[in-house]
Amino acid sequence: MDVKFYGAAGEVTGSMHLLDAGEDQILFDCGMFQGRRKESKEKNQNFPIDRSKITSMILSHAHIDHSGRIPLLTGDGFSGRIITTRPTADALNYMLLDSGHIQESDAQYLNYKAVRSFLYQLEQNNIKEKVSHKQKSDIKKLLKKNAHELDSQAIYKLQKQHGLDIVTPLYTMEQAKQSLGFIDGYPFHYPITIGENITVKFYVAGHILGSAFSVITIKRADKTTRILYTGDVGRFGKPILKDPTLIFDEEDRDIDLFITESTYGDREHEPVEDLGANLKKVLNETFERGGSVIIPSFAFGRTQELIYILHELYDKGEVPRRPIYVDSPLATNITTVFGEHPETYDKETHETFLEKGKNPFHFEHIKFVQSVAESMQLTKDDSSHVVISASGMCEAGRILHHLRYKIHDSKNTILLVGYMAQHTLGRRIEELGSQEQQSGKNSEAPEIKILGKTYPLLAKVEKIGGFSAHADKHELEKIITSSNLRIKKIGIVHGEETQSAAFAKRLQQKGYDVTVPRLGGKISL
Repeated sequence: MDVKFYGAAGEVTGSMHLLDAGEDQILFDCGMFQGRRKESKEKNQNFPIDRSKITSMILSHAHIDHSGRIPLLTGDGFSGRIITTRPTADALNYMLLDSGHIQESDAQYLNYKAVRSFLYQLEQNNIKEKVSHKQKSDIKKLLKKNAHELDSQAIYKLQKQHGLDIVTPLYTMEQAKQSLGFIDGYPFHYPITIGENITVKFYVAGHILGSAFSVITIKRADKTTRILYTGDVGRFGKPILKDPTLIFDEEDRDIDLFITESTYGDREHEPVEDLGANLKKVLNETFERGGSVIIPSFAFGRTQELIYILHELYDKGEVPRRPIYVDSPLATNITTVFGEHPETYDKETHETFLEKGKNPFHFEHIKFVQSVAESMQLTKDDSSHVVISASGMCEAGRILHHLRYKIHDSKNTILLVGYMAQHTLGRRIEELGSQEQQSGKNSEAPEIKILGKTYPLLAKVEKIGGFSAHADKHELEKIITSSNLRIKKIGIVHGEETQSAAFAKRLQQKGYDVTVPRLGGKISL
């Protein structure tokens, strides 16, 4: 019996691990790689497992780096079921469709850019001089239906006419929609049969709504084997959701292999209780400058947490009540899902809001932006406000437009509230912002490329690490050393190499048998 590692081994995104239990081949997560466009595309397109041999799949939670390749799994040979918690299943109704939309939009935009560049060059060759702004504008009009919508038919026709390469999406919205029919949601603490004498039981992981530790029990004639797969581990004491589980049912305590994430395996977060105070400080300083606060945020989990804390600050009158815009249709839909699952909330949320008849995620100063036109109008608003927009790592979505309009004004603040993977625009902003603070105001402003155009980074870059939904090194260790589990072997995944190695060393010093598998490697049981 083996567990093989096909993603998020020595890296953070693309979680995919396979339990080979003989007749049953059970997939743990099916995540999308995120980072450099070309490298990510190649990894995502290459599905490393024969899908027809996978008998079932367990999904830890709905974040795209754990769920984003499900439409590729279900589209070619897979005939099993995808087992997850009920809140996660509800969230996937929006997450996967949104991902399909992003794949289509990205492909359409890349095709548009390629045809536009070709027509610029063609025009330049014809007139034998540089193409004017008017000529460029006329070419763009050929390829667009209106200011916000590309004419995909016209673009495709020109690609075929001139033999240009055509970029295709990883999958479409329709393929994403079809994949939803494979997904079954179950309650926590309920054993679900997923193979021949194989069950899974979900425990609260505290990372995002519906996230789960999965305890897989394999019963054979001579032995019972248990594997615990954490997915992503949440923090302790965070608002809204219950804390990660420390007390497991008696029959699930003996774990032969404990597979854990290590995103922050060598880092320590700011205290949870400082989140409101730190956010208050950033808001007050920015509003005093007459600026706006732009927050790149994951639509699922982080956005709802920000809304919750802003609601508290506004209720207490601790910050000026400037307008708050949630500019992400996905975040709007996911916020609705949160409202449908109060059984997942912690005691504090019930006492602070529900028992007073308040919705934690709706109040008079917040507006959920819907249309593209409304979003584009907001980017040009010079009055002080707060924008929360996706994507969290600044790789796609409406946040890119808010950044390109606000990043070159020193009045504004770019507030980073989560992990930024290597090679993402968010990581670039984080690193350059840190360098700028260290070098002082007299240095020349660094430059950032957004949607193909370069901008000076003049806005102040702030980071509040305590918002992270991932456990830090102490909290990760707490699950292992302070729970009632008896663990024989540990496999460490979902972390940059330095983070995984540091966490492994820390556990080895405490006497644990620890392995850090490489991509394509395996752990035998």
